[in-house]
Amino acid sequence: MIVANNGPAEAAFEPLLQLEMEMGTFISEWQHCDHLSSYLARIISHNRTDPVRHSNFFSSALNELLEVSFRSGASSGQVVLSIFRHGPVEQIKITFPCAAEQIPFYREAVSKVDRSDARARYLDSISTDMAPSRDSILLDLAINFDASIRFEEGPSPAVTLVVDLPLEGLVS
Repeated sequence: MIVANNGPAEAAFEPLLQLEMEMGTFISEWQHCDHLSSYLARIISHNRTDPVRHSNFFSSALNELLEVSFRSGASSGQVVLSIFRHGPVEQIKITFPCAAEQIPFYREAVSKVDRSDARARYLDSISTDMAPSRDSILLDLAINFDASIRFEEGPSPAVTLVVDLPLEGLVS
């Protein structure tokens, strides 16, 4: 269900939309994740300087964040996705359930994004034959999308990732 977000946002960011879905439904319909990302990206990109380019970038970033939540391994609870805007920056807040023992992993993965060795770790992670890990996905967003990423603990065993994407000014 997609609804307008009427809750409080950070002072400078204006709400664009909010999506809530059951984690079980999300996992069972994972093959539609790309469609969901593309659809939401088209909605929020219609009034950007280059809507097609913006939509492509936003869809890719959103798809990556949805994959991170999918990989949490939780099968119950809710995924809540909120999208905000301030000038050239889109902000994605994604809250998803995860086991309490995984919360430190997410906290640490986000803290590694801002370290000076982030680019080297990202390049190392993409040069391996393994599938992308949750932390390499966050590094990808930080390196390739110039994203700012924050971690918030949610109520019960859940985490919130807050990602600021300066896509309007991103050079392709």
